[in-house]
Amino acid sequence: MSDDPFLDQETSSKKSSAFLAHPQATFFHCFFRGSAIVTYLFGGIITSSFVSRFIFILLLLSADFWTVKNISGRLLVGLRWWNQVDEEGKSTWVFESRSQRSLQRNPISAKESTIFWITLLVCPVMWVLFFFSSFVYFGWKWLPLVIIAITLNGANLVGYLRCKFSGTQQISKIANDYLAASMLKKAMNVIPGFGSKPAADSTF
Repeated sequence: MSDDPFLDQETSSKKSSAFLAHPQATFFHCFFRGSAIVTYLFGGIITSSFVSRFIFILLLLSADFWTVKNISGRLLVGLRWWNQVDEEGKSTWVFESRSQRSLQRNPISAKESTIFWITLLVCPVMWVLFFFSSFVYFGWKWLPLVIIAITLNGANLVGYLRCKFSGTQQISKIANDYLAASMLKKAMNVIPGFGSKPAADSTF
């Protein structure tokens, strides 16, 4: 068995000449977050029910958060973050990245990495724009949903930035000790059962 958990879940017969090494993970990484935005913008064409659109978008956002956090980040860029609770009930944040040995044996696809980071950056920006447009066009009923979207998308963005930079260079103290911790805390407060105490990074 490989000493790297990331490699245990990847097939050794993957062809390097393939356009995408993980097409399914790449597809769903883009599908859930893209569908949430499209439904928010054009869902009124299909149904006039605010409640139906709200619930459907919320389900897409939840599926996106889980997929990016647990699957696409690990497969597409070799990064992973999560929250764990110790015996005393204290919450700990863990940030991991693939080891250099693992990257040499199974390098990250440049195409998949580009797709991952572009969508990870663009989607939170779009939800922030939707937040301001809700005020301009008096769409205040959408504000709770937009805030949830910003929180969940932002949590994954900050979490993966922490993973990416922790092994190569230090992010500023404010970004590390305040921005990441507060963003992840807000995201987990949306999901019952999670705490709020951030912790140091780790690499394997």
